[in-house]
Amino acid sequence: MFNLMKTAILMAAITALFMFLGQMWGGRSGMMLALLVALGLNFFSYWFSDKIVLRMTNAHEVDESSAPQFVRLVRDLAGRAGLPMPRVYLIDEQAPNAFATGRNPAHAAVAATTGIIQLLSERELRGVMAHELAHVRHRDILISTISATMAGAIGMLANFAMFFGGRSSDGRPANPIAGIAMAILAPLAASLIQMAISRAREFEADRGGAEISGDPQALASALQKIHHYAQGIPMAAAERHPETAQMMIMNPLSGGGLRGLFSTHPPTEERVERLLAMAAGR
Repeated sequence: MFNLMKTAILMAAITALFMFLGQMWGGRSGMMLALLVALGLNFFSYWFSDKIVLRMTNAHEVDESSAPQFVRLVRDLAGRAGLPMPRVYLIDEQAPNAFATGRNPAHAAVAATTGIIQLLSERELRGVMAHELAHVRHRDILISTISATMAGAIGMLANFAMFFGGRSSDGRPANPIAGIAMAILAPLAASLIQMAISRAREFEADRGGAEISGDPQALASALQKIHHYAQGIPMAAAERHPETAQMMIMNPLSGGGLRGLFSTHPPTEERVERLLAMAAGR
């Protein structure tokens, strides 16, 4: 219930931001147009955001004939978690990562890169996929999936306003400073929303994943491996669509600067420390 409330607040906040940008761009008529766009986007994001995110990451669905071990692993963990069997996807990338998406447990999907399957032992992979199923059980996959699609839409709206904004009588941009501000502030606002959503929920998913798998040490070991290897292997899909980064088990984005300031994941060392404390019964 709490996550549904947060999702409603997020949608309302995005709608208000769209209306603000629309007013800056086109006055009252621009604000009304932005409202209509935001309402349509809210509807579309609720029902189809998971498909959009899976397409963004070039994920393809697999079953027991195409990826038998992996699908059976997910099936076993879903049973342990008391969840319906989610759809299972693979992403053909060497960067080790995974995520969950969908609007509720009955319409959930989990995805992993081929790189993470090759890197981790079966025990560690169980820990990772249990983490993703914990996101499903906590019902926070809807808000993360919607935030990813909304952030992408805000960025496109800002760029549109930057390059196609109103013109003055002599043909020059009517308000170039406003256009630049929108291009900077809109993605920034989306990043702040993602950061607020993601940090605490990763700790909860680590704890829930450790409970589902019954093996906190395996997830701790997996996080250490992913952190070590992911730094040298960029994830092309996430670099193209950085708004999806907050959904991953580990931040897949390369580089520092502003990206570091708006990291959507807590420090790996702290996550590992908490998991090892669970394993020790502390």
